[in-house]
Amino acid sequence: MHPSSPADRPADWHEANRAHWDERVPIHATSDFYDLESFRAGKDALRDFELAEVGDVTGKSLLHLQCHIGVDTLSWARHGAAQVVGLDFSEPAVETARALARELGFGQDRAAFVAADVHDAAEAVPDSSYDIVYTGIGALNWLPDTRRWAETAASLVAPGGFLYIAEFHPITDCLDDSTGTKVEHDYFSRDAWVDETPGTYADFDAPTVHNRSVEWQHPVGEVVSALAAAGLRIEFLHEHDISLFARFSDLERQGDGSYRFPAGRPRIPLMYSIKASRAADS
Repeated sequence: MHPSSPADRPADWHEANRAHWDERVPIHATSDFYDLESFRAGKDALRDFELAEVGDVTGKSLLHLQCHIGVDTLSWARHGAAQVVGLDFSEPAVETARALARELGFGQDRAAFVAADVHDAAEAVPDSSYDIVYTGIGALNWLPDTRRWAETAASLVAPGGFLYIAEFHPITDCLDDSTGTKVEHDYFSRDAWVDETPGTYADFDAPTVHNRSVEWQHPVGEVVSALAAAGLRIEFLHEHDISLFARFSDLERQGDGSYRFPAGRPRIPLMYSIKASRAADS
């Protein structure tokens, strides 16, 4: 693996990303994309493949790293997790998540949220380990070093427990931004990707000020190898031909709200998921 070197990390990357996300929290909380009104009324925020792959969470503890405003975290509580803990580096995001938990009737014993950097999770969360460590979609691209992330995440998996990750497939970052029909970018690039685009995926036209963001691309092999090196056993790596939004103009919306390339067109993976477990006696 060749994680980005300090030379590839703008000095303000962490500060810029946090300001970027802090500003977008209130936009997301009122957006149609997150549709919190429907969520409060019982709509599930999780994807079907996640529910199938994670399995029954009844009675288990679950830690959600980089949880944003907590809708996925709280969905796991609704599915029966005995305790969920969400962690995010954005204070406004954590406050929004806490307010949502209160509205849904979850006390601190069922749903707690912590404001901290993901790399400080082991010191910041209430317990030393969890049955399930979960990280959701669009998280790893904000981190420069998958090895450091994997070591932290793996350290929080209880014996007999597992880590589950669902992510956008990095091959999608290599394609042209319009139709997704041409390879235009280097899959193995380790350079920081600095963006200044205003708005947000939840509202492209939202007026925003803190538009500088810094991201990195992580090939799937790098992620799998980092988890294995951290002491976890890879149970599966699944690739999915769906996306959660119209990343490319050629994608077609499906009945379940996901997006796919049209029938007859060669498919590529748009998302992937990994389950990695810790032995019961380790």
